[in-house]
Amino acid sequence: MKQIDRRIVIIAAFIFIVGMAFGLMKFLIAQKEKPLKQMAEIAKRVVKAEEVKYKTIIAPVFATGRLTSVSEIDIIAEASGKILKSNITLKKGAEFSKGDVLFTIYTNEAILALKAKKSQFLNSLANLLPDIKIDYPEYDTQFREFFTSIDVNKTLPKLPDFKSEKLEIFLASRNVLSDYYGILKDELQLSRHTIVAPFNGTYSDVYLEAGAYTNTGGRVARAIQTDFFELEAPLEKLDAQWVNVGDNVKIYSELSSAKWQGKVVRKSKFVDPNTQSQQLYIRLSNSKENPLLVGEYLKATFPGRSVNNVMEAPRNAVFNSNEVFVINNSQLQKKIINIIKVNEKTLIFNGLKEGEMLVMQPLINVLEGTLVEILGQQKESKPTKKKSKSKKD
Repeated sequence: MKQIDRRIVIIAAFIFIVGMAFGLMKFLIAQKEKPLKQMAEIAKRVVKAEEVKYKTIIAPVFATGRLTSVSEIDIIAEASGKILKSNITLKKGAEFSKGDVLFTIYTNEAILALKAKKSQFLNSLANLLPDIKIDYPEYDTQFREFFTSIDVNKTLPKLPDFKSEKLEIFLASRNVLSDYYGILKDELQLSRHTIVAPFNGTYSDVYLEAGAYTNTGGRVARAIQTDFFELEAPLEKLDAQWVNVGDNVKIYSELSSAKWQGKVVRKSKFVDPNTQSQQLYIRLSNSKENPLLVGEYLKATFPGRSVNNVMEAPRNAVFNSNEVFVINNSQLQKKIINIIKVNEKTLIFNGLKEGEMLVMQPLINVLEGTLVEILGQQKESKPTKKKSKSKKD
């Protein structure tokens, strides 16, 4: 019995001690003042913005294009025969100047045949001179000078002028006129055996070399002009309307510091169906200091046009084609702008009220009404604290 009472006393003492400890802990906690509560802060996004101010802006136009030659032709043989060598090598890449003999086609037979015709013509004319002296004495001196000026190794001189119908009938009846014009025709055909360079250029392709035989109309080579070029620059239709034929253009290369001057010579009246761009053609001349090569890609800067009452902003600040954010009472607000011109990285616009704060950077995952602060104008805000009443038992 005494043993049972002892256990009860121990358990009761344990419970009493635990209860006293718990009560003391609650009492001490109640005596401690509650910490100051920090008011919840509303997060504000910091954005870059500028006040809308309109002014006059010079709007340049830029384009990248490929350089082509102003003349690119096929050199065709106008006679048949063997191609003979000349001072210009008939090889791809060989250069030549205007007036150089590019090559000749075998001419010995044609030259001999022409000399024979001239000799026969001289014989016919010599037989007619006595008759002309008697029947047409007023033309005797002219025809004698014409006769003595004929050289079988040179081109035929001009036939004397005459107005006598009887003399014309006389000459025609003796085949003088037909022989004369036949010789002129043969001289023209002989000249076609010699191919002369029509411009300063180079061979871009060669199909027949010296020593080969060609027929009349055969393709011998392809040549390009190298002293004048055209830059074919595609522009969007909206940008192309800012450029006119005759405008001076600055040309430069991204690979070097070289610069050239050009002029717009043509402007297409259609757009490319694939790129929806309009083609502009810029003429520029080659130079020894900064030589140009066909096929190069160059950049062109067209002269700017003055646009009044506009503002310039980054292209990435605009979304949905023509919408921007403005700041109204520290909140974002969508507005529509009127785009005047689109540049490579910026655009020129109007349509907003002067004095409004325009966001000048792209914003991702934001909604209209979001609270924002302007970069450089945000204030150092101290968190507001709210004291709680202390409870004391």
